Amino acid sequence: MTQILRTPDARFLDLPGWSYVPHYLDDLPGYEGIRIACVDEPAAVADAGADAPTFLCLHGQPSWSYLYRRMIPQLVARGRVVAPDLIGFGRSDKLTDDRAYGFLFHRGMLVELIKRLNLHNIILVVQDWGGLLGLTLPPEMPERFQGLLVMNTALGTGDRPLGKGFEAWRDFVANSPDFSISKLFQRGCPHLTPEEAAAYDAPYPDDSYRAGARVFPSLVPDHPDAEGAPLSRAARDWWRSDWSGRSSMVIGMADPVLGKPAMTALHQVIRGCPPPIEVEDGGHFVQEWADAFMPQALDPLFPPK
Repeated sequence: MTQILRTPDARFLDLPGWSYVPHYLDDLPGYEGIRIACVDEPAAVADAGADAPTFLCLHGQPSWSYLYRRMIPQLVARGRVVAPDLIGFGRSDKLTDDRAYGFLFHRGMLVELIKRLNLHNIILVVQDWGGLLGLTLPPEMPERFQGLLVMNTALGTGDRPLGKGFEAWRDFVANSPDFSISKLFQRGCPHLTPEEAAAYDAPYPDDSYRAGARVFPSLVPDHPDAEGAPLSRAARDWWRSDWSGRSSMVIGMADPVLGKPAMTALHQVIRGCPPPIEVEDGGHFVQEWADAFMPQALDPLFPPK
């Protein structure tokens, strides 16, 4: 029987660059009793009205909403920011049983969160699993979305090779389930301070909290009938033909897994997406290089008045 674990609040004290107060939801339909945390910051501009956008920032594995700390100050200058922690990550509750996690389990939580918070005028901001899950959301509720900022991710369609880089990552996690998340960030983002890298370990007091971080690579759809694959193929078709919002793309070029080849393929899918911003030194967690691409990445999302 799976247990629900809750990371002690003390683990999140005094994290560098992170002063955001969490908001909690624990009664989402189908997820009752599981506490889900999210940053929910109002727009910092005095004239933000009902038409102001909401930036829905979705992280991946093995990160959490802390990954967006360099972007949030510039996003709130334009609109509201909602950055949830997926179940198993960040301040959200953790389920101890690997089998409790699945593509549709996580996607369903995001659907219910959007409905509960009644989000509209959404600019979807995604990277890694935030994209695998998040890019399937606008086709289901297109009236809620107006823009897309997409970084180092893909659609899990199950009909394309996952690539040697991803296969190596999946094998590494399978064979090293207790890998150091902070050391991973130090290697991938060498400009981080030790304290910043350590913040990515904060959600996990011990290995019993890490089921989500362990299992996510194995959840990426790797064949056409895999969970989430048909939904992702339908989303691919929608982005090609039905998307009418404004888009922006950023590529961390040093990413060996979801770098330029993967993002070039995704760029061809997103209707009307302008040429990407390429961050030469940027790795997979390209949000950590936000100073190199913000606010340029926001310009395509806001037409001149």
